Amino acid sequence: MKKMFTLAALAAAVALALPASAQTVLKFSHTDQPGGSRQKSAEVFAKKVEEYTQGRYKVQIYPAGQLANDPKAVEQLQLGGVDFTVSSTGTYATHVPTLNLSLLPYLVENYEQGWKLYDESKWLKEQFAKAPAKGFRFIATWEAGFRDMTTKDPLPSPAAAAGMKLRSFPNEMMRWTLEAIGFNVVILPLPEVYLAIQQGAVQGQENPIDTIFANKFYEVAPNVTLTHHVYSPIPLTMSEKSWQKMTPADQAAIMKAGAESAAFSRNDIKSNDDRQLAEMTAKGAKIARPSLAPFRDAVKPVYAKAKEKYGADVDQFIADAEAVRKALPAK
Repeated sequence: MKKMFTLAALAAAVALALPASAQTVLKFSHTDQPGGSRQKSAEVFAKKVEEYTQGRYKVQIYPAGQLANDPKAVEQLQLGGVDFTVSSTGTYATHVPTLNLSLLPYLVENYEQGWKLYDESKWLKEQFAKAPAKGFRFIATWEAGFRDMTTKDPLPSPAAAAGMKLRSFPNEMMRWTLEAIGFNVVILPLPEVYLAIQQGAVQGQENPIDTIFANKFYEVAPNVTLTHHVYSPIPLTMSEKSWQKMTPADQAAIMKAGAESAAFSRNDIKSNDDRQLAEMTAKGAKIARPSLAPFRDAVKPVYAKAKEKYGADVDQFIADAEAVRKALPAK
């Protein structure tokens, strides 16, 4: 009897251990700092994934480029080395070149227009649909905000940018835009930017307010100029290899978690802009809101260059953006 009881207890212990051992851990890589909005949104996503898959999947988050910078993270998606990442559409354009057009300057004027464009643009949906064949899949569009400048010296107009070295990420459309304004563009991974400005390798950088705030770029480049030159949401993507391993029910759970985390991300970024600018000001940053007309004029040649390279795709996407601006006119 004692032996039978021992075997029964052992069997029960094994049964209790099975759910934990059956859990699959998914890696989520991103380059934002732990205090940034991407991390908060990733935590929401991770919680929802575990909830909606009844614990079959657990998302482990690796912030601040621990596993890879943005371009390398997408490569890792393709290989199946990481399961999720979130980055600018410009990063994904390396693999879906037409997505370069999503970084055309001054396409939309406010968040509501940007959200409607990314949720409803037929052209964008067609571009996103190309991704699975490249090894990754678009899940939802998170927010990062409008891109602005932080520089050591003031930037009242494009004339002040002449000859200034400005850090950006590797993207053709962004380089065209920044060069049209007058900058000399220097490509650097995000984690290296603070030190590069501090040591004088570059005189500034451009990023959304939340990224500027989280990385404290205003400490080394205190002139924060709200150029809003590019609307820059950050789509959440998943490895196609990982996606194909899931049941349809778990795939639906991932999409639901993605949509809910995207809603959180959008609200978080929009509601934090003014607070973060105020905190930067309190810490010595100088916030400038210049007339955008000279900047808009400076980047007009970018559209001609884009049309020359991408043809009808430019017209289609501009038409979608114009329809959004008409439906939701800026106040």
